[in-house]
Amino acid sequence: MFDVGSVRAQFPALTQTVNQEPLVYLDSAATTQKPQVVIDAITRYYSAQNANVHRGSHSLTANATSQFEQARKTVAKFIGAESEKEVIWTRGATEALNLIAQTYARNTLKPGDEILVSEMEHHANIVPWQIVAEQTGAKVVKVPMTSDCQFDLGVFEQNISEKTQIVALAHTTNVTATRQPIEEVIAIAHRHNAVVVIDGAQGIVHEKIDVSQLDADFFVFSGHKLYAPTGIGVLYGKLALLDAMPPWHGGGKMVESVSFEGTTFTELPGKFEAGTPNVAGAIALATAIEWYKEFNLSDVEQHIHQLQHAAYQALSNIEDIDILGYQPNSSVLTFVIDGVHHQDIATLLDQQGIAVRAGNHCAHPLMDALGVKGTVRVSFGIYNTQQDVLRLVSAIEKAVDML
Repeated sequence: MFDVGSVRAQFPALTQTVNQEPLVYLDSAATTQKPQVVIDAITRYYSAQNANVHRGSHSLTANATSQFEQARKTVAKFIGAESEKEVIWTRGATEALNLIAQTYARNTLKPGDEILVSEMEHHANIVPWQIVAEQTGAKVVKVPMTSDCQFDLGVFEQNISEKTQIVALAHTTNVTATRQPIEEVIAIAHRHNAVVVIDGAQGIVHEKIDVSQLDADFFVFSGHKLYAPTGIGVLYGKLALLDAMPPWHGGGKMVESVSFEGTTFTELPGKFEAGTPNVAGAIALATAIEWYKEFNLSDVEQHIHQLQHAAYQALSNIEDIDILGYQPNSSVLTFVIDGVHHQDIATLLDQQGIAVRAGNHCAHPLMDALGVKGTVRVSFGIYNTQQDVLRLVSAIEKAVDML
């Protein structure tokens, strides 16, 4: 049985007060709070293990390198990669997507080629493709969503052609938590010899991922949405694709030899990891993964879905609230209140200790499709409770009465 009380006890941030009210944290889609075991891993590294990796001859650097590479193996196993060489450390999903755009796409695309991108994407999975399209003469083609905020598979099949070189979409969207049909998209794209890039930042925390079974060409995610620190992320790529891609950043560690006559780059994964990496972040991400694996994921998700459903039922009964793109059995609710700016709602909730996200959520095209400037987003994590839902609903009712 899932014991949310014992889970909450592991998160020190949840014991604080905000504006003299106990914190109710409902912004896990932006970033999750961190369990003590992850905080301890970071503290332990900097307190007693701090050293650079892959360079140096002393015991500290040997130990740091061992932990750093073991963390890579932990991630590879967690996502079902065939080799740890397919796991590249990045600062997050955003950097990983830009790396793919500037190494794979920039060296592959030519004028007239097309990149198909879902309308529901985060800016991080739109802007890098627009930049590389300008650099190469390629074109970004929007795949629209349906009226109920689903990926329009029919339109996608109509739009994909021999011009399509890359298809980019999120596993799960960040505004409505729509789970996109990535399996069908990958199968269709591969029949057209297109490469598929999956942004897994929102989905990996809610669903077991096996990139080999999925047959994803590239898959990226950030640690900070998986109860790990900020500043660490993962780029998975098929070995053959990564092997053929040139480096993006140049510097130490990613070279075999350097002279003014030329440079020889190291093998995977090192050629994409120039400079001193976020060693503590990688170790802490592996710690977060091992911690999260101790839970039964289906129990965690059932708990989160119950919270989301209870919030949905309660908010549906409040006059003038419009819930947009509701996805049952997910972790997110997105809504607007007629005649009230979304930021005003978030501010009034914050005054009552309720942390939610308000704005366009780095998804301008989706906001345009919904016909709004922004929304309020409530997102649940492993540590939330039914009491949090009651506090949220009560705070919204007070906010509405004040407006």
